[in-house]
Order: sequence, then structure tokens, then C-alpha cells
Amino acid sequence: MEGLNNVCLVGRLTKDPEMRFTTSGTPVTKITIAVDKYEKDKADFIQCVAWKKLAEIIAEHAKKGMLVSVVGRLETGSYEKENVKHFTTEVKLDYFKILEKKGEQNG
Repeated sequence: MEGLNNVCLVGRLTKDPEMRFTTSGTPVTKITIAVDKYEKDKADFIQCVAWKKLAEIIAEHAKKGMLVSVVGRLETGSYEKENVKHFTTEVKLDYFKILEKKGEQNG
């Protein structure tokens, strides 16, 4: 049986996107999205990464505080630093949409 790995989130950007380039010149943009929990004044902070054209679009148009919708795949990894193993979890983005710019309110 094949696994299904889809993540759909709606939340606010916690800071402006950070775009960098790989050694081969491919653009990569990282963002963090605050997703509200059911508990009042609580949120999960989800790390997301986009590549190529989507990375460029996000870096150009997205800003801290915007309400956004993302779709992607959950990816885990690990690295070792100072003899301590650290685990990572991030969403590799396939889709990104700005739902509301900072300061806008619907209704």
C-alpha cells in the first residue's frame, strides 16, 4: 500500500521570507507559518520551504503578518551538531496563496 503525504495549512507568516540560492543557482525560500490551535492564544509554528519559481514568487510577494494558505509534503530529516543529533520537520511547498495582506480584514 502506498502512503499519502499531503499537508494543507492556513496561517500567518511570522517573518519575511528568506530566499537563498543553492550552489547550482536554484532559488530556495524558507518561511514559518503560525497556525492557530483550538486553545486560545496558542499556535504551532510550521517551517516550510519552496524551490525554483515558487520560491521566487513567495520571496517577492509575501510579507510578515500575511494570512496564507499552503499545500505540500511533510519531510523529516536530521543532522548532527556538536555531537548532538537534531531532528527537523518541514513542509516542502507545492502551492502557496496569499489570503489576506497584513492589516486587511474581511467582512
